[in-house]
Amino acid sequence: MKLSQFRFNLPPELIASMPPENRDEAKLMVLNRKDQTIEHKTFKDVLGYFDDGDVFVINNTKVFPARLYGEKEKTGAKIEVFLLRELNRESRLWDVLVDPARKIRIGNKLYFGKDDTLVAEVIDNTTSRGRTLRFLFDGSYEEFKKTVYSLGKTPLPKIHQREILPEDQERYQTIYAKHEGAVAAPTAGLHFSKELMKRLELIGITFAEVTLHAGLGNFRNIEVEDLTKHKMDSEEVIIGDECTKIINSAKERKQQICAVGTTSMKAMETSVSITGMVKPFNGWTNKFIFPPYEFHVANSMISNLHLPQSSMMMMVSAFAGYDFLLKAYKEAVDKKYKFFTYGDAMLIL
Repeated sequence: MKLSQFRFNLPPELIASMPPENRDEAKLMVLNRKDQTIEHKTFKDVLGYFDDGDVFVINNTKVFPARLYGEKEKTGAKIEVFLLRELNRESRLWDVLVDPARKIRIGNKLYFGKDDTLVAEVIDNTTSRGRTLRFLFDGSYEEFKKTVYSLGKTPLPKIHQREILPEDQERYQTIYAKHEGAVAAPTAGLHFSKELMKRLELIGITFAEVTLHAGLGNFRNIEVEDLTKHKMDSEEVIIGDECTKIINSAKERKQQICAVGTTSMKAMETSVSITGMVKPFNGWTNKFIFPPYEFHVANSMISNLHLPQSSMMMMVSAFAGYDFLLKAYKEAVDKKYKFFTYGDAMLIL
């Protein structure tokens, strides 16, 4: 498959920049792969497609306020620092992106907060945009984290081109988020409300929790036409014993296993054994799934509607079928479905 095959016309006004009033009332497009049919529902109607014993695999990663705004020493030039991941807890070392990158060099000090509450020193240039920062902070690790979080903003993707609002802190987060480490929300999970999860549990659905700390690589432009040459950024994945037992037991019973989002799907496909069962996993993945691909675990999937030529769209098209997904996306555009972060959802059976 080529990059150009994943172009489609998406009017900018269909990119949802605000969350819907209620999480579970977004539109839901239901794709049946066997019958090649498309239905139009509301997200809470997902209840009607699952039975006692089925499993939803959810990603319980938690987004942290990764965007910091500060100034460069001496010049006072405004800079934005995007925290990607913590490299060393004791040394306060972080892998970050800086903007504008060209002005920031090794040895520069950066100041954050009204009274320069936080100071960082650039100690390495890892890529053209990436840097390693050492935060100069005397207090405990807990105090350091608290300070960073009080200064940081919710890392809503820049495509939304708006101010970060207080409600983003809650809405750019799933209700089951537990383990901090993501700089991007697993957006398919944003549609689940407490009420809907309770109702799913009442009909006998079990939730298996994986952790994949979604990174910025999901939003990076793919710059090669030949998709086999694209390298994904690595993301941390943790799958525990309890989760593997739930998934493997459902697989043995031939129940539905529904991957909630591309991150949950990627986590399962990373940890699958040659027998097709999921193994406990604690490590990193840079798996890039695009058509043709044979999925080993999930037989249904919930996903948001993704941007043209994005790696998430490619994974979903590998699951739904390339032609079927393009047909569904065209119908979604015609029917004014909302795309991306705060957009509508798709259930693929």
